Amino acid sequence: MARGGINKALVQKARRAILARGEHASIDAVRVELGNTGSRTTIHRYLKELEEAERGRSAAAIPLSGQLANLVAQMAEQLTEEAQAAVAEEREQLARERRDYHERIHHAESRSQQFEAQCTTLAEKMQALEQSLQQEQQQRQQADVEVARLRQANGDLETRLQDRDGQVRSLEDKHQHARDALEHYRQASKEQREQEQRRHESQVQQLQMELRQLQQTLMIKQDELTQLNRDNARLLTEIRQEQRERHSQEQLLEQTSQALANAERTNVILEQRLEALQVEANSLRDDSKEQALQVQSLKERLIEVTTQLKLLDQPAATNSGVADNT
Repeated sequence: MARGGINKALVQKARRAILARGEHASIDAVRVELGNTGSRTTIHRYLKELEEAERGRSAAAIPLSGQLANLVAQMAEQLTEEAQAAVAEEREQLARERRDYHERIHHAESRSQQFEAQCTTLAEKMQALEQSLQQEQQQRQQADVEVARLRQANGDLETRLQDRDGQVRSLEDKHQHARDALEHYRQASKEQREQEQRRHESQVQQLQMELRQLQQTLMIKQDELTQLNRDNARLLTEIRQEQRERHSQEQLLEQTSQALANAERTNVILEQRLEALQVEANSLRDDSKEQALQVQSLKERLIEVTTQLKLLDQPAATNSGVADNT
């Protein structure tokens, strides 16, 4: 079935017009006469049918030698046209293949550029993650230093608290000894009061003075003990505050450690993804090189076919000249 809307009548009309101008009615000439439409195979088939019909009509009137000459010329023309049709189809096939390879190369280059852009983006992300990791490590080191400082301060406070506890116990012992001495003195005074009544008054005065001194000393010691208790309460408050701050610092350190671990896992995943992308990019580069070799091979094949076409055109021109002389 003819393509492009051509038929045998149109081919016959175009052939007659070409022959009327004194030109050779080749496949390409007929196709140009038809407005560059129609398949070369279809045009060749219609031309062959028309030529066979004309040979049948003129076979009776032409001598045998003329018929042989016409037959040879027609065979040469037919071979030339068939060769031209085959070469034209081969050219079209090569052109399609070349366009297809060019498209594939362009697609491969586009994908390679996309992967290179992705690799660049991933490298930038990795650099940002490394910077963030360094900052977190610095923060962790600072947190470690702060925790060490707080632990040292806590140790110092505990030492001070132990010293104050020792002082309080010492004061309590002294106070108890003073009470025991006072009680013992009172008891001794009561036992001797009847026996030494006349000396009692002077001794009582002396004892009262000593008692006042002891009471004053006791009041002073009690004031010191009260101050020590206050200092102890204040130290306990400071220790609790330090413990709360230490607990907060430990929580902060734990959160920082967890964030650092998450960052390290993310870094490992990105490194694996980057390695996979690099492998795929290398594969695409290898495919691009292979396609470039195929394109070079097709170019060499096109040159070879062009050379063969030129060689075929020369015998065709020679045969055309022989036919015209006949």
